[in-house]
Amino acid sequence: MMLVNEKIKASEVDLTGLDGTKLGIVPIAEALRLAKSQNADLICTSLMSSPPPCRLAARGSAGREAQRERKEARNDGRPDKVKEIRLTARIEDHDYETKRRQAEKLLASGSAVLLAVKVQGKDGRQAKELLEKLVKDLSAAGTKETGIQLSGKQAAVRLNPGR
Repeated sequence: MMLVNEKIKASEVDLTGLDGTKLGIVPIAEALRLAKSQNADLICTSLMSSPPPCRLAARGSAGREAQRERKEARNDGRPDKVKEIRLTARIEDHDYETKRRQAEKLLASGSAVLLAVKVQGKDGRQAKELLEKLVKDLSAAGTKETGIQLSGKQAAVRLNPGR
């Protein structure tokens, strides 16, 4: 929460100028007059101290700054996107390379990747070996979040971006 101009109720503030210079502790009336004379906004940066630290900022920049902070807070709360890449246990070398490059691109862009191998009949061991090879080949682009999970009709592993 950011207070601007007349919404600041403190009797005096610890003021910082437009260029970042410390102006010291100033009565609120003088700080508002100074802000008006410089065509700026008086912005309270924290309510946790007494007197509260305030700064002068270009008029209108407080709204844009608050909007940017709200957007960043909203983005921080979002879970990572998980992209699924499906393979089969009996995959050709060229197709394997294509899927590996696709997974590298997704990991580099910041998305988590779920590698899922469709298991048919007795391909369980082969599917697990394929995932182990793929995880090893992608170790530079991402890290394994879960172990290789073999369940019924598929084997899967999730990789998170970065090292």
